Amino acid sequence: MTFATVRSVSIAAAVAMTAFSAQALTIPTNSLQADSFQVFSESALDSYAVFGVSIAPLGNATAVAGTTDTFSLPVTSISIALSGGVKIENGKATGSALEISKIDKYTGKKRGLTIANFTIDFAKNQVLADTTVIGGATQAQAPVYNFTKTQELALKYKFPLSISLKEQLGDLRLVDVNGTADALGIARGLANAVIPEIDFGVINIDIGVAFRSKPVSTKAYVPAR
Repeated sequence: MTFATVRSVSIAAAVAMTAFSAQALTIPTNSLQADSFQVFSESALDSYAVFGVSIAPLGNATAVAGTTDTFSLPVTSISIALSGGVKIENGKATGSALEISKIDKYTGKKRGLTIANFTIDFAKNQVLADTTVIGGATQAQAPVYNFTKTQELALKYKFPLSISLKEQLGDLRLVDVNGTADALGIARGLANAVIPEIDFGVINIDIGVAFRSKPVSTKAYVPAR
């Protein structure tokens, strides 16, 4: 029996047990070809450039080759509600992180924040993440973006394990403008005049039943101190 077959059987068994015991189930997807892609808008990148801000992928996250605006964040699990019809409740990209930072021209030190261990909450239309100001404490699963669904969810699920999902989330609007401004050393007045007008781009989600050659880690990303 191949690894893929063993893994498939194991997942199917776990799903079956969950389905009989609850009205919702969480499916691990770290072994599947399951990815989300954050594509930053030109407006977002231009505004970052004005303030000398850069974006760096950490943990499971990677920059997509040939692009300067797209980052891959592997989807490690999804939760599906079974009552009232099959629908997705949330998806997680545990272990992925993006560092949004700049070098302070007065001190020469890096300042900014790391957003990590993402959750897409489809009920609240929000992207959440563990948010850590460089040199500061972590705020667990803080709202990062509000979004709208720009492409209707295409979810296909057949018990015990046959699932595919495609979704596009757009019109990403930063939630904590003041917190981001403070972390990056940008005046709040300027930030509040500029940032609320910025659509930060889209998140594309693509989940299928094909297996990865190597599962991605499900360990939460913790920024270095």
